[in-house]
Amino acid sequence: MKEMEDNNSLVFIVDVKAKERQIKQAVKMLYDLDVAKFGHVVDIVALKTMKMRGQAFVIFKELGSSTNALRQLQGFPFYGKPMRIQYAKTDSDIISKMRGTFADKEKKKEKKKAKTVEQTATTMNKKPGQVPDYPPNYILFLNNLPEETNEMMLSMLFNQFPGFKEVRLVPGRHDIAFVEFENDGQAGAARDALQGFKITPSHAMKITYAKK
Repeated sequence: MKEMEDNNSLVFIVDVKAKERQIKQAVKMLYDLDVAKFGHVVDIVALKTMKMRGQAFVIFKELGSSTNALRQLQGFPFYGKPMRIQYAKTDSDIISKMRGTFADKEKKKEKKKAKTVEQTATTMNKKPGQVPDYPPNYILFLNNLPEETNEMMLSMLFNQFPGFKEVRLVPGRHDIAFVEFENDGQAGAARDALQGFKITPSHAMKITYAKK
């Protein structure tokens, strides 16, 4: 995976089997103890998934705070094991909104793949309940997503796979999304690993290749 650029979000990776709630609370306590040193934390996110277990995403208000935390807490004992910390691949939506770049970010995404979204959605409307699978390519189409799905949730889920680039949601459609990778092979590996993954007990994710 290519090296991640500095931004306001850090990924904390700890090889422990604690529940996501415990990890989130523990990380929050860690920062509450020394807010003056590490700066203001906007949000802390942890997921329930097996592959993401032991990881937490910490979003800082300032870039300097995330850099300082990364340097000072790298290898810090956490549940008896050293933490591995790295910058998240992209800024969270929270930071984008604070910077006033969220709208531009969404417009670029929508314009970039508007044709793909339209073609896939049209095909779905013609064949209700059927999701066609197109030839392998670097963009995956996600279907049957729950209403509470958001960009950060999907990014954290797919970020564990090499070559991950971005997640694109579809305006007005909470049940579908697109995930882009650097090449076909990397997209295929993520597709095979997460096919049928249950984001909620009643929503098993369906993944196909998007129409180019």
